Amino acid sequence: MKSLFDTETLLEIRKRLNALTENSEKHWGKMTVGQMLHHCQGPLNIMLEKKDYGIRSNFLATLFFKKMLYNDSPFKKSLPTARFLKETEPRNFTNERTKLIALLDEFESKRTQEEWNAHPGFGYFTKQQWGQMQYKHLDHHLKQFGE
Repeated sequence: MKSLFDTETLLEIRKRLNALTENSEKHWGKMTVGQMLHHCQGPLNIMLEKKDYGIRSNFLATLFFKKMLYNDSPFKKSLPTARFLKETEPRNFTNERTKLIALLDEFESKRTQEEWNAHPGFGYFTKQQWGQMQYKHLDHHLKQFGE
C-alpha cells in the first residue's frame, strides 16, 4: 500500500488534486467535488490534531474496521460516511482545494516525525499506518471524481 509519507506518492496526490476542476463529474456517491475536498480535510485534521470532531473510542469499530483503514484493499464505492464527516452544505471548490493543499503542506512538514498521537476513535496507528490511511482515503475520493 502506498503511503502519503512517500515523496513520490505525495506528488502524485498533489498532481491529481490539481487536475480536478469545479466541473469534475463524480462516478459514484452524493458529494459534489467541493464537498469531497472539504470531506478529505477531516482525516488530515484528525491526524494533525487540528480538530477531533467529538470522536470517542469505540471498541467494536476498532475491532472490526481499524485494519480496513490502512490495508491493501481499496475502499468500496459508496461506503457509508461517518456522521461527523458527512457533507451536505455547498462548498466552494477553489477554497476547499486550497485548504486541502495547505493541510498536505503541513502533513509534509511533519514527515520526519516518527511518533504520532492516537486517533481519538481508533487508538494507536504506526507512522506507516497513518500514511497508508491518508493515501487510501484521498485516492478513493480522487477516483470518485475521475482522477
